Amino acid sequence: MSLRGRLLLAAAAMVAIALVVADFATYSQLRSNLYSQVDARLESFRTTAETTSVSVGLVGGFVEIRNAADRPVKVIPEGPDEPNLPAHISDFTTSGSSHRAEVWFNAPSVQSPHRSYRVLASQYPDGSQLITALPLDQVAITLHHQARVDFAVTVLALFGVVTLGWWLIRLSLRPLEDMEQTAAAIADGDLSRRVPGDTEATEVGRLASTLNVMLTRIQDAFSARDTTEHQLRQSEERLRRFVADASHELRTPVAAIGAYAELFERGAANRPEDLARVLSGIRSETVRMGELVEDLLLLARLDEGRPLEQQPVELVGLVAEAVGAAAAVGPRWPVRLEANHTVEVTGDAARLRQVVDNLLANVRAHTPPGTAALVRVGARTGSGVIEVSDNGPGLPTDSGGQVFERFYRADPSRSRQNGGAGLGLAIVAAIVAAHGGTVAATATPGGGATFTVWLPTVPEAAAPADVGAAAAAAPATSGDAAVASDQ
Repeated sequence: MSLRGRLLLAAAAMVAIALVVADFATYSQLRSNLYSQVDARLESFRTTAETTSVSVGLVGGFVEIRNAADRPVKVIPEGPDEPNLPAHISDFTTSGSSHRAEVWFNAPSVQSPHRSYRVLASQYPDGSQLITALPLDQVAITLHHQARVDFAVTVLALFGVVTLGWWLIRLSLRPLEDMEQTAAAIADGDLSRRVPGDTEATEVGRLASTLNVMLTRIQDAFSARDTTEHQLRQSEERLRRFVADASHELRTPVAAIGAYAELFERGAANRPEDLARVLSGIRSETVRMGELVEDLLLLARLDEGRPLEQQPVELVGLVAEAVGAAAAVGPRWPVRLEANHTVEVTGDAARLRQVVDNLLANVRAHTPPGTAALVRVGARTGSGVIEVSDNGPGLPTDSGGQVFERFYRADPSRSRQNGGAGLGLAIVAAIVAAHGGTVAATATPGGGATFTVWLPTVPEAAAPADVGAAAAAAPATSGDAAVASDQ
């Protein structure tokens, strides 16, 4: 049975019991009152019979006089209908100082078993008895009518209570139906559903509020789980790609060293010109493989979150050294530095220098000779900013974020004619992130690419002093860098 049915049945049962008890009490009280009235009339009737002639004034009543031997002496009125009295009446009781004993009882009619009389039997000291009786016709009619009225009222009241109770229970349980629908929707996967009525100050409202809090936490837990699973899948995918790319990058120098070793075994050791070429190739591939392994180890350390040095670093001087080294290594790529004031950050000077070196090496690797590069150092909204821009061919379309991925190359064929292993910019992003900064790649207005690095500045150096105008561009044929100094 449903909860609505059980509640309705319980309410109907309680109301029915209450009505039956009320009907019984009402019926009993009415019967008591009616019998009290009959008894009062019967006592008056007996008094009349004692003090007057029993032959008159007794219309509607019955009188029988018995002697001490329980034999009727006189019966008034004599007729076909009279109470069916027992031959011997006992259980007389004396009340107070009365000179007679009496007993009250009901007796059926001689003529009709459905009719009864109220009987008062009085016994006197000489053993004689005076028996008076009155018919209970009106009492029976009144009680029967009252019973019918009580039954009709009970049935109507019970019907009304059941009808009203059904409506009230349905209205009260409607929030539970909403909860059921919400639970069904959530079971189908809609975790955003919530139970209505959670603002009502009722038991159901408080239950709805509690359920909504629970559902919110469940949704948050599922969202966190989905996010974690997505991150794990992405991490696993990056790991697979990383291992595949690392294997691809290492396979080439290993294969080259193997080929040189095989050439050596075939007689290159006996030919000086071939021996020099073999040794030079092995050395070159070994250096290349060593650089790749060092880059991989550096990325692994940064991924592990190993702490870097945290010392004040003056960016202008550090970048000036990197620009000078770049001009010496790649004189065919002129580079210029602009800086108006000192900028001090907290970090690892060696790693920050590697950031600038890798950005300038990226210019040499991906732009043709003669491409000019401009390096700017400044401060913006509490961050030290390093910009490396060039006027080369620029970035591939929609590759601004991908260029910082490990082993990324714009050339899908993975040709090594342009660039190295594809870890330079990935190392830049990892070092900058380890310093709490960010790096971005955008297109340079007019053509080319711009790489911008933001690093948190030292609080004391947050308000730098102006040190003059920017340096002029160095000649395109020169390898020197022009630096704007703050001295």
